Amino acid sequence: MKLLFLGTGSAFTTGADNYHSNMVLFSPGGSKLLIDCGSDARLSLQEQGLTYKDIQHVYISHLHGDHAGGLEWLGFTHKFDPTMGRPSLYIDDSLTKQLWNQVLAGGMRSLQGEIASLSSFFDVQEVNANGLFMWDNLKFRTIQTVHVMDGFKIVPSFGLIFEVSGKKIFLTTDTQFAPSQINDFYDAADLIFHDCETARFKSGVHAHYTELSTLSPEVKRKMWLYHYNPHNPYDAVADGFKGFVVKGQEFDFTDENIY
Repeated sequence: MKLLFLGTGSAFTTGADNYHSNMVLFSPGGSKLLIDCGSDARLSLQEQGLTYKDIQHVYISHLHGDHAGGLEWLGFTHKFDPTMGRPSLYIDDSLTKQLWNQVLAGGMRSLQGEIASLSSFFDVQEVNANGLFMWDNLKFRTIQTVHVMDGFKIVPSFGLIFEVSGKKIFLTTDTQFAPSQINDFYDAADLIFHDCETARFKSGVHAHYTELSTLSPEVKRKMWLYHYNPHNPYDAVADGFKGFVVKGQEFDFTDENIY
């Protein structure tokens, strides 16, 4: 089981030096799960020798463009290729209507001879709150994180925790620095991939490097950082982390040396 980072950058990453923080999980049997599909996914996939034909399954953590903006491309490429079926789309059930009505419908609703819906393009697999989903015999638990406050309402992102060869991997997706909410998952995980902002000015909607640096040495020793800004003056290894993930980096979860 391997995880390939198509990119490790923030929403404002530009150019081929880095792409949005989307990734592909490869199963031993050859199946591929795209974890988030940002607006530059078609480019980052191509750079890794992959096309839409390789993506039959996709998980969406939340609705920002760097995580869901490429779904129009993915949906249309499958729809108009008669050799392809609808990709499976795994998404928290609280996000499904918003994904279609607020993100995709404007560009995808009108088809020749058809008024389309989300299911016209994707085999939608809704995940219940505090639920799980199965992909290629692997169990994923979704973890709600605090990403943005929309007025008086939390707009969450949903991270993932899953187990491979007895080791637990925690992927935060986008999150504010909220150790009191997710510390139990830090402790339970053997390997952590964590959202990390490195901008000069904190946005308040991502965990900033200076905040993550206050975590215990035990937690930092198992934490890789990603989703960072082009401005990155920090030395993560020197500060006790595993490091910053780089574009194209691959993690083989069956290799004991990565833990």
